[in-house]
Amino acid sequence: MSFPDTVVLFILALLLFGPKKLPQIARQVGKALAEFKRASNEFKAQIESEISQLEFEEKRKEQGQSPKIEPMAGSIPASSSRFALPENQPDSDAPSPDVNSPAHSSHA
Repeated sequence: MSFPDTVVLFILALLLFGPKKLPQIARQVGKALAEFKRASNEFKAQIESEISQLEFEEKRKEQGQSPKIEPMAGSIPASSSRFALPENQPDSDAPSPDVNSPAHSSHA
């Protein structure tokens, strides 16, 4: 739609609805378009989610049918991860000291 077409439509709408109703109608049209866009984006996201779920299930089935891959010899065991939780934690219920408390402040 070109600029002259838009101007002609605007003038026609102004003549049909009048200057008082035109902003209200434009707001309603804008809200309807925004709602339509939101609904179409939601539908698109739902379809993409379903497709990715189906692809995931298909890959899982393929992996279940193929022989299981064993870790390489000499690889790092999972328990040696630097992100693993320490196994020996104290069972103390005492709260840890608050470093930011006034008692620990270096200012006198």
